[in-house]
Amino acid sequence: MKAMIFAAGLGTRLKPFTNSHPKALLPLAGKTLLQWQIERLRNTGINDIVVNVHHFAEQIIDHLAQNNGFGCKVQISDEREKLLETGGGLIKAAPLLGEDAPVLVCNVDILSNIHLGQLIAAHNSQRPIATVVVSERETQRYLLFDEQGELRGWMNIATGEVKPSGLMVSGLRMLAFSGMQIVEPAFFAELRKVREQDGEKFSLIDAYLSVVSRQTGVIRAYVPQHYKMMDVGKIEQLEEAEQFAALLKN
Repeated sequence: MKAMIFAAGLGTRLKPFTNSHPKALLPLAGKTLLQWQIERLRNTGINDIVVNVHHFAEQIIDHLAQNNGFGCKVQISDEREKLLETGGGLIKAAPLLGEDAPVLVCNVDILSNIHLGQLIAAHNSQRPIATVVVSERETQRYLLFDEQGELRGWMNIATGEVKPSGLMVSGLRMLAFSGMQIVEPAFFAELRKVREQDGEKFSLIDAYLSVVSRQTGVIRAYVPQHYKMMDVGKIEQLEEAEQFAALLKN
């Protein structure tokens, strides 16, 4: 299995740090966010990793070079010319990732206690085109799953918007996306279909909804047990994030 870390974002909610640094290099409990993600992947046996870059890209490239990729083969998917969001970023990285093995995809700024080995085992037991990590937590936007754990759609509870349009929400389970998934090589063909229709900049959620509008049973939920996570996205949360990272370290 290979991995991709989304590290290209602007991190506007982490200003003033991101006025002069990429959010991937935010230090927490003695490590950068990027180091946290790479070491977790390495400890699970994933050593072939792609990191996309845009905002202060050179700092990330230098950080990886100075630390020898933290013991992994790390390649750079360069989005300095244009930020492509998650779906566009993943398809741009396809030549580096290859399309011969599943890819574990994660956001650089989400820390959690997830057991990656158990996630991989759950995915391999059924091998859907994608397994998405979700949890029961409060948010405004939810992924909607049926009783079999198959993705059926998406809903914004603040606006009432539902995708695909006309989907009957009653009886579906609302779960919050956790910024992590495993995708099969066949998923890259689906990403190309979305790119042809919507252009090169689109999210993975857009791609998932495109898939389930045409076929069911191919994108499945993974709900970790005893799951704790933190989106390190706001400057006012840094003290809490430091404490959370310290707990993960122990």
